[in-house]
Amino acid sequence: MTTTGQPAITGNVLFYSQPEPLSPEMHGKIGVKNMDGPFGFAKAGHAVPLTVGEFPSAVATGPIIFMGEEKLPILVMGLNAGDNMFLRPDGLFEAGVYVPAYIRRYPFIFANDDAAKQMVLCIDRAAEFVVDKGFDQPFFEADGQPSAYTKNCIEFCNNFEFERQKTQSFIQILNDLDLFESKTATFTPVDANNQPGEPQKIAEYFGVSEEKLNKLPVEKYIELRDNGALPQIHAHLISLLGWDRLVALALVKQFEAQNGRKP
Repeated sequence: MTTTGQPAITGNVLFYSQPEPLSPEMHGKIGVKNMDGPFGFAKAGHAVPLTVGEFPSAVATGPIIFMGEEKLPILVMGLNAGDNMFLRPDGLFEAGVYVPAYIRRYPFIFANDDAAKQMVLCIDRAAEFVVDKGFDQPFFEADGQPSAYTKNCIEFCNNFEFERQKTQSFIQILNDLDLFESKTATFTPVDANNQPGEPQKIAEYFGVSEEKLNKLPVEKYIELRDNGALPQIHAHLISLLGWDRLVALALVKQFEAQNGRKP
């Protein structure tokens, strides 16, 4: 969990601006304060990493897509960069919205210590609720041992890492079967006379090809069923209907901003 040295934490990780390896030497006298709106930091998360085990829970919230060369699963929670449309001004999510584990584990995160060849538990020291005075939950007890709060967070992060590895295996299965294809999400605006305009591109991403899936040999299809990948694939495909929901929500929010009332 901790190290005596300070490994370099590199890379640009969503939400984390000042990650530090957690240790009693550096963080023995600080902790976390309770906040009424603890998810304010997630406003910038319009596209949040997701693990494959979360697909069924997230399917009704927004599109589940795959991004980049690594085909990282992403839950789309907004159409514009830096704007999570499901987060309220008070720092809470709208009722019924699935909150990804990636958000719920904040301010903790595991980082690679390449020199020691191990994972190091870090916290984002810049998190609003990480304070050195008036905290409700300390990171460490007076004897330097992790507090009950920290132990629970360590367990959560360990489970998250396990799910992340399962996700990598899931992606490898899809790659091996050549099931991915490039997809484009579009939106067709309508003018004041209810006439359609030119389609506008919303996003380009990777998704499972239904055509390739349906053409799989029977034995490969059965393998997907038996290893648990098939329900997750179906959840991903169903979630893509969520593009229409995001567009509708964006139009409602635009109307409210322009007119000061709901349509």
